[in-house]
Amino acid sequence: MVQRQAVMVVDMQLGVFATERVARDLCCQRINQLIDAAEQVIFIQHAEADMQPGTEAFEVLPELHQPASALRVTKTACDAFWHTSLAQELESAGITEFVVCGCATDFCVDATIKRAAGLGYRVTVAEDAHTTANRPAANAEVLIAHHNDVWRNFTVPGNPVLVQPVASILAQWAGA
Repeated sequence: MVQRQAVMVVDMQLGVFATERVARDLCCQRINQLIDAAEQVIFIQHAEADMQPGTEAFEVLPELHQPASALRVTKTACDAFWHTSLAQELESAGITEFVVCGCATDFCVDATIKRAAGLGYRVTVAEDAHTTANRPAANAEVLIAHHNDVWRNFTVPGNPVLVQPVASILAQWAGA
């Protein structure tokens, strides 16, 4: 099977960004580069409290490109696979590997990456296209760098998580 160039965009929603996130503009620019180069885009959207489907808070950030062919999965937990249709959507689309980007690095992005790798999906993290907020224990930049290092060293025998800058991902896709 020929693998499609797929990107999974996690929780880049108006309600999520009601809390300030580091480098929003740069993160969105890089995510748009991935979206524009991808054959398949999957938007993961978190629903809770006032952030429900049909509300403005639930909507994807307006600065992100949203292809008509994009798949959309609604989740209620940090892990995008937990009680969602994500695995079925990926199977139906023939997707077994994908690039992950989005928000929040230390919550939903992290949980989704680890679950996906454990389920056998080949995951590449766009190391410079995920963001988070400053937290009481560490600022956002430290959390982003820390998680990139954790993912690089995350042990799933035979299925390592790759962590690469967007420019490298795009270069690989262009050569595919």
